Amino acid sequence: MSTLTIEAIRKNYGAVETLKGIDIALESGEFLVLLGASGCGKSTLLNIIAGLGEPTSGDIRIDGRSIVGVHPKDRDIAMVFQSYALYPNLTVHRNIGFGLEMRKVDKAERDRAVQETAKLLQIENLLERKPGQLSGGQRQRVAIGRALVRNPKIFLFDEPLSNLDAKLRMEMRTELKRLHQMTKTTVVYVTHDQIEAMTLATRIAVMRGGRIEQLDTPENIYNRPATLYVATFVGAPPMNLLAATVNAGRAVIEGTGIALAVPGLETMAEGRRLVLGIRPEALGPSGEGVSLDARCEVAELTGPELVVTASVGGQRLVAALPAAAGIKAGEEISLRVQPAAIHIFDAETEQRLN
Repeated sequence: MSTLTIEAIRKNYGAVETLKGIDIALESGEFLVLLGASGCGKSTLLNIIAGLGEPTSGDIRIDGRSIVGVHPKDRDIAMVFQSYALYPNLTVHRNIGFGLEMRKVDKAERDRAVQETAKLLQIENLLERKPGQLSGGQRQRVAIGRALVRNPKIFLFDEPLSNLDAKLRMEMRTELKRLHQMTKTTVVYVTHDQIEAMTLATRIAVMRGGRIEQLDTPENIYNRPATLYVATFVGAPPMNLLAATVNAGRAVIEGTGIALAVPGLETMAEGRRLVLGIRPEALGPSGEGVSLDARCEVAELTGPELVVTASVGGQRLVAALPAAAGIKAGEEISLRVQPAAIHIFDAETEQRLN
């Protein structure tokens, strides 16, 4: 197990700055997920850690030793790519043990390591097959096994589940979680899938435009998003955002006469423009809290819940309600929310205020 320190990493391609000063300190055994939309710089950062690219400035250290400029094979890092990159003419056994074979590891030791890894991944019965005889999930297990067998200091994953269907992705997420709990190896994992990030990570770095918007635990990322971008990127359906202004210590929703008494507004300047964030699941058709009068536009039954899209003073509001709520399109409805469940953001800076 190893620590990983990423310090002031910048990456330029000519005049284009892809990474704009990334700082991350990982404790040994952590599972860090780099989460963000395409083009945010997450894969660029992963490639720099792996040695497939070099930073324009900054430093990366493993256990206190700088690896900038060190050849990838000398970094003691194993990487699993989006594509399985298996040798089609080699058996599963040879594919898993190929890296050890190239390092001239004794055959008996190599076979033992392959058998142990295959058992861990539950693919012992596939060792004599070739990749063309495997399913997508089995091939991904082999790719993970090839990395795992080396017992590296750091594991790097570059969107490893994106080629799998939804059911297989869920199964492989569980497998990866189980493997991490067993091996306790430090992991850096790149994805644009928020469900993967929330279920796998011990910490998530939400990236945008070459910067980290928030680096925190999954619980804090979800429950206390630092910016509007994080608030809307994590969560399905995404957080509702309602424009409001401060009036007499209350938040008045634009286009309505609804004034909400939300903790933290008492000392804010009169007329300050805000954005109120409300998770869809925080809204209910009854109970305690403040009331939002709305008009239902669409009601979608997903099975366990009824997802209602409504209009509040011309602003859209999505609520995840019990399936038995019985609300239909066109109805006037009242949705209730606890004041403590309302997130406050500054409309100008997009930063969290409460």
